[in-house]
Formats: sequence, C-alpha cells, structure tokens
Amino acid sequence: MGRFHIGLIINPLAGLGGPAGFKGSDGMAEQALALGVEAKSALRTQTALELLLPLRERLQFVTCPGAMGADLLAEMGFAHQVVGESAAGPSSARDTQKAVELLQEAGVALILFAGGDGTARDICAAVREGQPVLGIPAGVKIQSGVYAISPRAAGELTARLVEGGLVRLSSGEVRDIDENALREGRVTARWYGELTVPQEGGYVQQVKQGGVESEELVLSDLADWLNDSWEANVRYVFGPGSTLHGLAQNLGLQTTLLGVDVIENGQLLASDVSEAELFEWVDGHAARLLVTAIGGQGHIIGRGNQQISPRVLRAIGLENLRVVATKRKLATLEGRPLLVDSGDSALDDAFPDAVRVWAGYKEELLYPVSR
Repeated sequence: MGRFHIGLIINPLAGLGGPAGFKGSDGMAEQALALGVEAKSALRTQTALELLLPLRERLQFVTCPGAMGADLLAEMGFAHQVVGESAAGPSSARDTQKAVELLQEAGVALILFAGGDGTARDICAAVREGQPVLGIPAGVKIQSGVYAISPRAAGELTARLVEGGLVRLSSGEVRDIDENALREGRVTARWYGELTVPQEGGYVQQVKQGGVESEELVLSDLADWLNDSWEANVRYVFGPGSTLHGLAQNLGLQTTLLGVDVIENGQLLASDVSEAELFEWVDGHAARLLVTAIGGQGHIIGRGNQQISPRVLRAIGLENLRVVATKRKLATLEGRPLLVDSGDSALDDAFPDAVRVWAGYKEELLYPVSR
C-alpha cells in the first residue's frame, strides 16, 4: 500500500492575540509578538501529529515552507513534500489560500490546518467543494464547526482514517466574529460558508432497528436520498452487485444484477451495457459512477466490472466516482483499504488516497484506497 497523502497548513500567527488580551489575532499579531507573546500554533499542531507517529511510514505530508508546516514536519521526522514559496514577511490570508490551492493540486486526501476562525475563513475562500478538511484548534476564538474539539482529537481522527476506520463526512459551518467590533464590546458573528469535515463514525449505525443495521432499510434510505438529489441530464452509471441492484429496485428501476446500467433523469437508458457501449454513453456527457465493494475483499474497480475500463473512468472523471456500501459491508474488511486494479497503473496511481462512500441517507464516509 502506498503512502497516505495529507496536506498540512499551520497559521503561525494564530492565537497570538489571546494572551495579549486582544480578543483575537486578526491584524494584531505583530503587536502581540512585540509584547513577547510566544506563538503556540506549532505546539498545538505537534500535539495532534504525535498521534500519527506510529503511522509515520504510511504517511506522506504535503505542506508549506518554514513555519507554515515544513519546519515542524522535519523536526518530527515525517516524510513531506514542500510546495510554494516562503512568505516574505508574516504569513497572510493570501498565503493560506495559495497553500490550499497547491495542496489540492497535489491531490491530498485530507487538509489539516491549524488556526482559528480567521484561518477557517481563508480555507473556505479557496477550497474546492467536497475537499475534506479538519481544523486543529489554535486560535483565540473557535466559533466554526470545522475544528476538532482538541489537537489530540484531530490527531486521533486522522489516525482512524489512515488505519481504515469508518469516518463520516459532514458539513461544518465557518463563522467568525468581527474582532474590531468585539474590542468595542459588540459581538457580531457572520456565516462565511461550509466545509466538508470528517467526523468519527461508528461501525454500526442505529437505523430503525435498535442499533442493528438492516441492509434493506439502508438501501431504502439511500434510494430516498438519491431520488431527492438526481442531477438533471446527468448520466448515472450503476455498476454490478447486489448492493446497487437493490438500490435500483428501491428506485423502481429494473437493472441487471451482474451488469452495468445507465440511468438519466430517473429513467433507465441502457441495460447490461458492454465497455464500448458504456463509453459511448458517457464520453463527452456529464456522468456519475456508482460502484460497490466486494464484501470481505474490498475491490471497487477491476473485479467483476471490467466494463468500467480506464477510458470509461477517465471520461467520467475519478472525482465523480462514489462507492455505495453499508457500514456492515465495510466492517467485513476489518480496516483494510478499498482496492483498485483497472489495468492502467497510471490511472490507478491517480486515484485519491480516500474515496467517498455513501452509507445511508445523506451519510457519507471517507475510506482509504490502495492500488
């Protein structure tokens, strides 16, 4: 299994305003430093990363020069790649936003960032929709719901993801208080957007049966979610397997159990298509690909679904792939990653280190992938 790629951004100025009594650090960091306040964001990041030291051989960080990440990773002995250039002076919002852009271009599965609400705002301004991020709390004020409850919790959750534990994705609000108003005694908070944030997920959800997961009920819930969220004029490719066949049946669609089917606007366009036919349906057309995992084995590409060839995958786009699997099915993997074997090593290498898994009504998990 290759290394799991994680992005890291540290705001070196986060939290400086608190000890100085400034009610925040926005625009006040240099004054706080002049007063002798010691920066703590790197120390809080170190607390989080210490939980990842036992997994060091499985990790590859992508980070920013100097105090924004590279210094700490080098000190702790983590393998890392440095992107971007060192800031000419104290780091700025634009430095954070540029870092986000570069980390996304590098294809990291998760962006860890240390800071406060101002940092979360900067992340939100540059991040792509759906990119998982997780905040290490290091600021004066933490109003946003995108931070772990503590640095240690951030490290534990990241370790859980790398080890193949079930990690649920949800939306977290980015909120920030107007610090100038706060210093004048007025509390004015504003909503700036939402970020995709991993949260801890149990192996068995409580779905209508007192904690025992029912596959039939989960597929019914998934069908309700999909029925509510079909994208108009987008072609949905359903891969083979009982999970997707059951999902289609709950949608009132008669797909093939062991074949590949194409659906658009809630209607079955083509059934049991060949590789050549499937390519014709998706080439140059907006499409989404739904596959499931082979229970106990974990293959999502390359076993029983060879119709979904490398050229089909490239036509659809890896970013448009979703795995559909109950948590019970994922539990049969016992923490092992999902597997891809398309027959094209360059394409396999392009797969993200973790993929989204639809596991229930509006419930997405983030789960590791190996080539």
